[in-house]
Amino acid sequence: MNPMRARYEQALIQSVTRRRVLAGGLGAAGLVAVSLPGRPTSGSRFQATPGATPSASTPAGVPLFTLGVASGDPLPNGVVLWTRLAPSPTGGGGMDPTPYEVRWELANDDAFGQIVQTGVAVASPALAHSVHVDVTGLEPAREYFYRFMAGGEISAVGRTKTAPAAGAAVDRLRFGFASCSMYEHGYFTAYRDMARQGFDLIFHLGDYIYEYAPNEYDVRDEGPLREHTGDETTSLVEYRNRFALYRTDPDLQAAHASAPWVVTWDDHETENDYAADLSENDDPTAVFLARRAQAYQAYYEHMPLRPASMPQGPDMQLYRRLDYGSLASFQVLDTRQYRSDQPCGDGLQVRCPAALDPDTTLLGPDQERWLLNGLDASGATWNVLAQQIQMAELEQGEGDSQLYWNDSWPGYPAARNRILSHLMSRGISNPVVLTGDIHTAWANDLKADWANPESATIATEYICTSISAGGATPASFFEQYLPDAPWVRYFNGTHGGYTAVEVTPDQWRSDFHVVESLLDEASPVTVAASFVTEAGNPGTQPA
Repeated sequence: MNPMRARYEQALIQSVTRRRVLAGGLGAAGLVAVSLPGRPTSGSRFQATPGATPSASTPAGVPLFTLGVASGDPLPNGVVLWTRLAPSPTGGGGMDPTPYEVRWELANDDAFGQIVQTGVAVASPALAHSVHVDVTGLEPAREYFYRFMAGGEISAVGRTKTAPAAGAAVDRLRFGFASCSMYEHGYFTAYRDMARQGFDLIFHLGDYIYEYAPNEYDVRDEGPLREHTGDETTSLVEYRNRFALYRTDPDLQAAHASAPWVVTWDDHETENDYAADLSENDDPTAVFLARRAQAYQAYYEHMPLRPASMPQGPDMQLYRRLDYGSLASFQVLDTRQYRSDQPCGDGLQVRCPAALDPDTTLLGPDQERWLLNGLDASGATWNVLAQQIQMAELEQGEGDSQLYWNDSWPGYPAARNRILSHLMSRGISNPVVLTGDIHTAWANDLKADWANPESATIATEYICTSISAGGATPASFFEQYLPDAPWVRYFNGTHGGYTAVEVTPDQWRSDFHVVESLLDEASPVTVAASFVTEAGNPGTQPA
């Protein structure tokens, strides 16, 4: 590991032990049923629902819906419904290698008295018996409820909601965004609180899982709160088991069942700090691309994504655009798959001439062109970049040294300047950047000239803290650098939480929610601070 990165990680989480174990056996984790507010009940047996007959070929008498249900990527006329059959979640799934029929129902009410659509999907062993139902023909801006049936079992009920009609006037949008859920570092209490909110949407901005072996990313002297199973994920079965381990968490299941999700990845869904086809450990390209293909497939299998997003080998187009009437347009970005290698090296480094090379990219030429063209064509009041890594400048050197975290936008200043310059020169309406990754909460003004804090503010960046990554002890590492970054309007080093957003045509409001204790499943969650951005006035201020 780069010594500067090691120093950074030590300061951020107090204790990091990185070891590389790329082979070994797979463990198994039991699913413990815990009753807490906001969590879905386990699947019940079939009731006398008309037409709800399970497939005769599906095994009966075993729990099938152990990973819950989810929906995602809402459109005005449709939404994706997801589940996976997995009686042995962390032991390869436990299904025979044959396709199974899974019945689904969509209704106007959670009692399913008014069923509006129903159908049968195939759970294929090629996709770990996951199901991605692309439902169409729905009404815009409408709440629906859904469930699945197989093997005499009925799943938990999920709630979803379609987007408003294209161009429709929308008075209010409520959504949450989150990132960095590390199973070993704390309970997923923040997900439980998100489930209670009844959001229109939930965005997950990456690091949905962590690929490390048990206790490899350590933040507690006494060992992890709960342990990963297996070794570091490199094969398809290992990635599947790791996603399934996280999916057995009842708070995560509750959050998925509460609202449609819009997801993108960062690095830990595959490997820490990878860049395109380059691994952290300089593995041969062919070896790493084979690993990336396994990771991308497992990611697709466990996310509510349309079949059009299905990966082709090591390639998967995840960037996409979702609109919410005339109120907001969301550009969902992928800053991992197409990026240049970190131009000045990984970790904290002095900014070198390569960082200013106009050919360096975080998005890749095609995605960057798609983004800029989409921003130009947008008629929305708010234009949102839902992405992974910090965009605001943050110099982290001591004394005269000027160091930047090269895995984020400050490590790619030429690429960042192209985006910010476009926002400013084209007068893009109310640009807002949503960010995860760094396990702490921020509200930042994005400046035209970082060397001149009085220069124009082009856009606003809101960064959510982690769901759990970093553990119970807050991070104070960044605080020493904030006096030299006056565009940082808010910082909170607490790990554990999410950000709730309410958007109207006149104002954007971000409420930073924090978990009191990541070591307590029933911990209270409170609002630490609230910041607003006024339409037509970029930048953020206390609410």
